Amino acid sequence: MLLTVTCLGQFMVLLDNTIVGAALPDMQHRLHTELTGLQWIVDAYVLLVAMLLLSGGIFADRFGRKRVYLTGVVVFTAASVLCALAPSLGWLIGGRVLQGIGAAALSPASLALLVAAYPVPQERVKAIGLWAGFSGIGLAAGPVAGGVLTDAFGWPAIFLVNLPIGAVLLLLGLRHLGESRNPGAPAIDIPGTVLSVLGVGALTYGLIEGGARGWTEPVILGSFAAGAILLAAFVAVEARRSAPMLPLGLFRQRLFTVSNTAMVVVGFALMGSSFFFSQFFVYVQGSSILRAGLQTLPVSLAMVIVSPYAGRLAARYGFRVVVTVGLALAGLGLLALGMVHADTGYGNVWWRLAVIGTGFALTLSPLTGAAIQAVSPQEGGLASGVSSTTRQIGAVLGVAVLGAVVRARQSGGASFETGLNSAFVAAGVVTLATAAVTGLWLAKSKPAEGSAPAQRSAEPDAVATRR
Repeated sequence: MLLTVTCLGQFMVLLDNTIVGAALPDMQHRLHTELTGLQWIVDAYVLLVAMLLLSGGIFADRFGRKRVYLTGVVVFTAASVLCALAPSLGWLIGGRVLQGIGAAALSPASLALLVAAYPVPQERVKAIGLWAGFSGIGLAAGPVAGGVLTDAFGWPAIFLVNLPIGAVLLLLGLRHLGESRNPGAPAIDIPGTVLSVLGVGALTYGLIEGGARGWTEPVILGSFAAGAILLAAFVAVEARRSAPMLPLGLFRQRLFTVSNTAMVVVGFALMGSSFFFSQFFVYVQGSSILRAGLQTLPVSLAMVIVSPYAGRLAARYGFRVVVTVGLALAGLGLLALGMVHADTGYGNVWWRLAVIGTGFALTLSPLTGAAIQAVSPQEGGLASGVSSTTRQIGAVLGVAVLGAVVRARQSGGASFETGLNSAFVAAGVVTLATAAVTGLWLAKSKPAEGSAPAQRSAEPDAVATRR
């Protein structure tokens, strides 16, 4: 029963990652918002997940994994109801912030509960495999579920679907989950957490609002300055704390730095481009919301199918080869997607999406495995958590920056279609450049002595944030 509860909780969180994209066109129509509003609907959630993920794992260890898990379920479910009932864009964004807080507590606690319940390594690997499988199902089901629910009932339905799942999780969790904690868990790094949220939040505000307000407006310049100052303060605080949220010494390892830098780009290109997939099919090619949800499916299906093999390929051929090939495939797929137009038949579109999904699937697990290999075994959980966090940060920036690209092209008189093409091409160029640089840097990188073997790369990287 514990395995069912933890897997279902992770399924709910991962479902929310992709179900929203299918509903964005309906949200734009019913809420009378522009592209900026849609960016905030996505980034408000991802930002909080990115900045609180590491702290969520520590909270679970210190205060009880069952307690934090169920608290995350309650917050996430209540926030979903708030989103569904939101009378305006502002209320919806506020609900998404609360959803992000709930997800940042629920996800790491679910994996922590699983690891504590299966002390035997072989049984633990099987349990984590099932947990990761449910995660993949959530990602794949999101576009289809979002299209069906939005087409039939409107966008609020994509959030109300979490209500019965959350209720079942709460009832089963209270009855069947056992409490566990780590008495030696480090103290909560409150200053680091607050500074990271405010710093990245200020930069995100400037990137999203700059296109609408003007890049030289005082409030935009001020937000960039505030972000830089807050992030500098974050680095200074983390360097002096005895138990920092993010030990900066980890980045002295070239392999750790390279893998996390590449992970930022993966989040940037994958989330930034997928933000526009449904909008392309609806606004450029004239598809219905339901059909658009189905048309975006090749990306998530390719990721679900290929991801289980990525770690094995990395163990056999090495991180460098698999990551470089994966990034190159994803970059070429994005460049190809940037060449589609309103009259391009779907038979000439779906394979481009599948190539993108395949490429990114080949990179996610091996990059986390590389980060884990770069540190000592005792720091493996933290390294995996940092890898997840950097990917989420990249996702926040991807939605903000590629949205700014689209808006800039439209401001110059170009069509929405041309703006989307420019965004896809920009994401592809960045990804291809990262493939080249990462391939060179990984060739010069070595794992830390006594680190985990390459097979560790096969483990899911989503929320392994326990210290």
